[in-house]
This record gives sequence, structure tokens and C-alpha cells, in this order.
Amino acid sequence: MKDVQSQPDKRNIYLQRVGIKNLSYPVTVMDKKNGYQDTVANINMYVDLPVEFRGTHMSRFVEVLNKYRLGIDPKLIKQMLEEIRINLNASVARVEIQFPYFVLKKAPVSNQESFTKYSCRIDGQKSVDAYDFIVSVGVPILTLCPCSKEISDKGAHNQRAIVWIHVRSKRLIWFEELIEYAEKSSSSPVYTILKRVDEKFVTEHAYDNPKFVEDVAREIALKLNDDSRISWYKIEVESFESIHDHNAYACVTKNKEEFE
Repeated sequence: MKDVQSQPDKRNIYLQRVGIKNLSYPVTVMDKKNGYQDTVANINMYVDLPVEFRGTHMSRFVEVLNKYRLGIDPKLIKQMLEEIRINLNASVARVEIQFPYFVLKKAPVSNQESFTKYSCRIDGQKSVDAYDFIVSVGVPILTLCPCSKEISDKGAHNQRAIVWIHVRSKRLIWFEELIEYAEKSSSSPVYTILKRVDEKFVTEHAYDNPKFVEDVAREIALKLNDDSRISWYKIEVESFESIHDHNAYACVTKNKEEFE
């Protein structure tokens, strides 16, 4: 049959990204406690398109994905991206994989167990002579405003916030470890199930540990600075303010290799 995508194109326009977006696909991810966890990912896959080709072959992305039956492993994703790059005559192949990850967590006093959902993301990029792999996790936390506590006779405003930690690492780092870095830097972790004794503990613990988004970002940065596996990081903290018509935000990025 006629290969329309491979027809020559005379407009001389290079396209940095062409491919598929929002593909729902079952994946297997490494779980620190249980070994592996099955989940469903949202996947974007791209290559660049040289000026001489009219289009790329979209079906080949899924063909290669089906071959690898995706397990979230840096070496496996590197192999998959290289195969896509070669099959599509591209200079660069990219993949973005986002998925829910579940951790069984105990309430702080009652010890009631429930699953807490975290948003995880993998970004991979393979060129002819380079490979980049970034692991990200989104962690819901609680923040309590230090200023509000200081100036109020009763209480202080508090709210849910989200921490995103993005890292490049030299060795394996578990999602659970990044989650712990975020939760220990917050006013309090959040939980799926809380009995009254737990609610009392969480609200009082947050009151005793007031944090600005700036505080949270800096506390996480100190922990990542001390982790020798991590070569680069970006931390984003966004607080969904309960008394303001806007969110509070803080961000810090560091390439640790520049300081070695």
C-alpha cells in the first residue's frame, strides 16, 4: 500500500515533536514493599520529524510499546526509546508516563490502614548519543500558616497543598523515599481515613509545625542535598490557600553536579 507519511515534503519545516498523546495503558511499577504494583498510565510518545518527511508512522509507537509491555525501568525505557527512534528515522524519541501509585498507610493514632494515592511521572528522552530519565512524584500534604498562627488569638488557617519532586538519580530511588521526604517536610501528612483520635492528632501536629510553602521547599531541598544518589532536582510546592483567592507557590532547582 502507498506510504503517504513517507512522501517528501517541500515546506522545509522541522517539527520538534510528533506522536501520540493520552494513551491509557497498563503498566507495572516497582513497589518498595511488595516488589511490583500494577496500575494504569497515561502515556505520551514523540519523535522529531525531519524536514523531508510529510509525517510519522503513529502506529509504530504502539507496536513498540506492546512489545515491551511497559515496566517502569530505566534500562527498559531506554531500549524502547532507541527502538522507536530507529524505527521512525528520528534523531530524538521521548516518552511521558503518568500514573497513580498507591501506598498503604496507617493513621497516626488508631493505626487504621488505607491506601493513599500519589501521582507519579516518568520522563524519558533518547537521542543518538544521550539518554535522560527523570522521576517525579506528586505528594499531597497539609500546610499551616506560621503568620496566621502568630497573629491570631485562636487557630490558624491551614489547607491541603501539593509537592512535586522531580529528580535525576545515579542509582535507584524509590517513590516511597521521595514521598517520605515531602511528608516529613510538611506541617502534616494527609490520610485517606482518619478516626476522631487521628483528626485530633493531625490538627494539633500541624499547629505545632507551621510551614510556609517556602519552608517546605527548603526542607525538602536539604534532604535531597544529603542524598548522594540524586544528581539534579526540582521541587515545586503549591498550597491551595483556604482564606485567599489564589494559591501560594515556591520552587527550587539544583544541579548538584555543578557543585561537586
